[in-house]
Amino acid sequence: MGNKVEKDIIIYSRRLVLPTEVGEYCLRIRGGKIREIEAGRALLADEAAEIYDFGEAVVMAGVIDAHVHINEPGRTDWEGFNTGTRAAAAGGVTTIVDMPLNSSPVTTTATELARKIEATKGQLHVNCGFWGGIVPANGDELLGLADAGVLGFKAFLTHSGIDEFPNADEQTLRRAYETLAGRGLPILAHCELTAGDYSEALRLQPKSYSAYLASRPESWEKEAVKLMLRLAKTYQYPTHIVHLAAAESLADIIEAKAEGVPITVETCPHYIYFDAETIPDGDTRYKCAPPIRERANNDLLIKALCDGVLDLVGSDHSPATPDIKGLDTGSFADSWGGISGIQFTLPALWTASQKHGLSLLRLSELLCAAPAKFIGYENRKGKLAVGFDADICVWSPEKTFIVSPKIMQAKHKISPYEGETLTGEVEATFVGGQLVWQNGELQKANAGAVVVGRK
Repeated sequence: MGNKVEKDIIIYSRRLVLPTEVGEYCLRIRGGKIREIEAGRALLADEAAEIYDFGEAVVMAGVIDAHVHINEPGRTDWEGFNTGTRAAAAGGVTTIVDMPLNSSPVTTTATELARKIEATKGQLHVNCGFWGGIVPANGDELLGLADAGVLGFKAFLTHSGIDEFPNADEQTLRRAYETLAGRGLPILAHCELTAGDYSEALRLQPKSYSAYLASRPESWEKEAVKLMLRLAKTYQYPTHIVHLAAAESLADIIEAKAEGVPITVETCPHYIYFDAETIPDGDTRYKCAPPIRERANNDLLIKALCDGVLDLVGSDHSPATPDIKGLDTGSFADSWGGISGIQFTLPALWTASQKHGLSLLRLSELLCAAPAKFIGYENRKGKLAVGFDADICVWSPEKTFIVSPKIMQAKHKISPYEGETLTGEVEATFVGGQLVWQNGELQKANAGAVVVGRK
């Protein structure tokens, strides 16, 4: 008997997001790739194909989330590849990139990268790549990590919260730039430079959000961003500012980009959806670093997203167990700083940006095309185009839903999005042409693959 021939898949929508327009189109998918794009409904007549008519729902490239903490191996009780990629699929995310912490050990050697990749087996419902780490003691490991397939390298400029991942000083960063010269794999930085102690109010009032906000001032971010812009200019090497929260740095970023400095900048949905004015005291679900700032600051971040000053959006999904998150104590001084939200990146961004006029094309750029370029996959992912991977997100921009623990797919049902009414419900997710998520359920397990970087 011969091998079974798989059917072509035809996907239709009246709002299919192509790189330069949104319109009525059909996609033909075969062997996990987009093979044909045709205007109108004609391809729906192919009786030999498997047909998906999504009507008015938006069909766009799958979301690529380049900022995710899966925590496995070592801290799988916080999150893991199974639950983390399940939550991703539920949010229309088809590719994630895992940070080099908070797993234990951290990903600062090729040996530990291999352990991480081994841990993914049988657990990847979406695609997954990896960042390597930059710490003071691993300068000799960077090229080995690059050869082993990391997509780039992450450094913290302040304490990471994980003692195994100490912060990098300027000397460590310079050594990394010099070691990686010519590789093209980006260097990413958590931009806070600890200068002075602003925590006295927090010590006196550990449940006060305003005290927590004051303990990590904008100046810490601004000075760290300045340092990374200066290094990027000096070495003319791709440099990425992760999770920008302080709008005060936007002017410096605009100036650097005008000078041709090779930088990209991301922010996160929680930095524009939530605001300091409405965060309740004692609700540690909102704690993250840098902290969520005031509404006026966040409106400037949204405008920068719409105007192209900021390049992309990542979730910074960083969950933890209830005890570490401090739900019982309500102490912002002692609880883990991280937001659980990978499942809600798309709807939170869409909801928060509506009054600012964010278009479907710009949304697709921020969540799909720009992250694909950032990780070196601009010729394969992030767009609905012939020859590209059939990683697809289907969602309804007008549908609203209430976030409840029942629909959360992350390991722990702890998120500041709980109880929020969001607009933009994900209906289906395809990974490599396979229907992975639909009707609130995982349809196919283990459809993802490991994504490796250029050597």
